[in-house]
Amino acid sequence: MATLGRNNKILLELVRQPGNNLCADCGAPGMHRNLPGVSKVKSIRLDYWEDSLVEFMKERGNSAVKAIFEKCVPAFFYRPQQKDCLVLKDQWIRAKYERREFTGENKSCLEAYTSDVFESTLWKKGKDNKHFLKRIFLLSQKDFTLRYFINEDSKVPKAVISMKDLNAEFQPEKIGHAHGLQISYLEDERTRNLFVYHENGQVIVSFFNAIRATRLAYLLKKHPTLRNNDLIPQITPHCLMEGYMEKTGPTQREPFKKRWFTLSSMNRKLLYFKSPLDATELGAVFLGTENHGYSVSESSGRSTRGGRWHCGITLETPGRQFVFMCEQQEEQREWIKAFRTLISQPMTPEDYANEATLRRGK
Repeated sequence: MATLGRNNKILLELVRQPGNNLCADCGAPGMHRNLPGVSKVKSIRLDYWEDSLVEFMKERGNSAVKAIFEKCVPAFFYRPQQKDCLVLKDQWIRAKYERREFTGENKSCLEAYTSDVFESTLWKKGKDNKHFLKRIFLLSQKDFTLRYFINEDSKVPKAVISMKDLNAEFQPEKIGHAHGLQISYLEDERTRNLFVYHENGQVIVSFFNAIRATRLAYLLKKHPTLRNNDLIPQITPHCLMEGYMEKTGPTQREPFKKRWFTLSSMNRKLLYFKSPLDATELGAVFLGTENHGYSVSESSGRSTRGGRWHCGITLETPGRQFVFMCEQQEEQREWIKAFRTLISQPMTPEDYANEATLRRGK
């Protein structure tokens, strides 16, 4: 018969062991409450634990379970973190325990991600309107491209997108759908955004991981001397910061206008748009390092040129000084922190090439 005090003591000792202090899947155990068919959540202090269940936990801590259910996780497969959206966490847990994709039992699941062609039918937002229409997307590891077609009978793709500058990030709040995915790439030296979703979480997350597989294959070919661990952070990096700020023009005498900004670590650019769901950027600012004349600071004083916000940021670049206004001081501090994070990172040879290209375009 279970003794509550004894079992609680054993469980508390287990929690102190390395690997058992956080959820084995994403650091957020509350997620498991939404998956009763896959997992069970019990409180160490409040719930009753049978002797058999305590013994089970003693034999199978997080590290032992990971060794079984994460035995064959591909390098490209995205492992969700605590701050990630629900669909990423949900599908990671289902892939591990429900579909057992990483135990080595079902290799066909993983082979699909790295096949020559990966196809998905997704709902895509129109370039100049808010309507979402079905489109056929084809990922190719033969030529490292993403193509999309208007319909199944289309022989010519609407766009052919190189993996070179492609990025993908889940943006459910921005897109207005729990499974919303944003795909960004360069088109005529300007950033182009595609906003897509699928009602089935497995479909959209599988498409996302197939993008990551294709991106990694491209990067391995481009950098044959680098290892997976060096390239993983470059596959689909998160943006450092997004949100509204007000900006003025190059003479700083123009009226301030409200714009949507995205700070990208992938290409070291601050992009701005009229609204969050714009298909194409209005402009971009390259951010180099402090040694090359880039810096950011808080600016004081109230705007007198039509601006409504008064928490200022001054961004210095070799070619121009930019002035932005935030609505709240907290947003101002977050933007300055994000700018400084990027400016502190060393530039790569590709970064220098991107900086030169952007300067030539001005």
